[in-house]
Amino acid sequence: MRIFITGGTGLIGTTLIRKLHERKDQPVVLSRRAAQARALLGAQAEVIEGDPMQAGSWLDALQQCDAVINLAGENIFARRWNDAFKEQLRASRLQSTSNVVAALARNPRTASGAPKVLVSASAIGYYGAHGDEELTEESPPARDFMGTLCVDWEQAALQAQAHGVRVALVRIGVVLDKRGGALAQLLTPFKLGVGGPAGSGKQWMSWIHHADLVGLLLFALDNPEVRGPLNGTAPMPMTNRDFSSALGRVLHRPAFMPVPGFALKLRFGEVADVVLNGQRVLPRKALALGYKFQYPDVESALQDAVK
Repeated sequence: MRIFITGGTGLIGTTLIRKLHERKDQPVVLSRRAAQARALLGAQAEVIEGDPMQAGSWLDALQQCDAVINLAGENIFARRWNDAFKEQLRASRLQSTSNVVAALARNPRTASGAPKVLVSASAIGYYGAHGDEELTEESPPARDFMGTLCVDWEQAALQAQAHGVRVALVRIGVVLDKRGGALAQLLTPFKLGVGGPAGSGKQWMSWIHHADLVGLLLFALDNPEVRGPLNGTAPMPMTNRDFSSALGRVLHRPAFMPVPGFALKLRFGEVADVVLNGQRVLPRKALALGYKFQYPDVESALQDAVK
């Protein structure tokens, strides 16, 4: 298959492209900085220059592909939130997704006549804070900023269904990868022996190893039964305190230095609530459809992720 990818030079995108190349698919990657993307990806992918937030000639290239994996979106932890940055978070997701859907609408079927597929990223911020309650794909959305953002993001992607495109929405949890994201931020203090839980430590942490997230994206791409939301989390979420203890054991370092919630809010502002609240999300649909997690427990996931 020829598979068009937005966000392909990011943490998850680069691993995804390698896997697609290994299995003889043809990744086509959209990048604002095409020369840098070609240097990064080499022969693994064809690179098209363009901005996913702006209509352009890249839309024609997308129409010639059999499927789209849409990972575009500004990092929510890129900087302290204010009204302007919140609008950037929304626009980077909604405009990019709407442009992708518009291109699919012009040519919604493959050369063989089969419906095309859109696998679009979302986030477990969809659910908001629910304490110890177990959350599945059927749980309702939150009414806070992240919940509303995820609802609107998903609705933008689901517009492709009206044209016969199969749409899967992968709600991504905390990705364990030492190259970036939450784990990269935690490694230094833990290695120095000053790591520990955030806030009370009682909040739930729904994590996933980067290999399993890529596995779920491919599972959603390949499996015609995957439609609508699919939780991109491992089957064994845990509290932040237990996660911190597990990371300490893997690194052979103590993990008893808590970071007070007020300190996180002082440093990061409103986005600190994402860390301090958390949610207990289960990948019920993925398990029901037969996905086999490579790293279902956090100790094995961390041992692989930090090596």
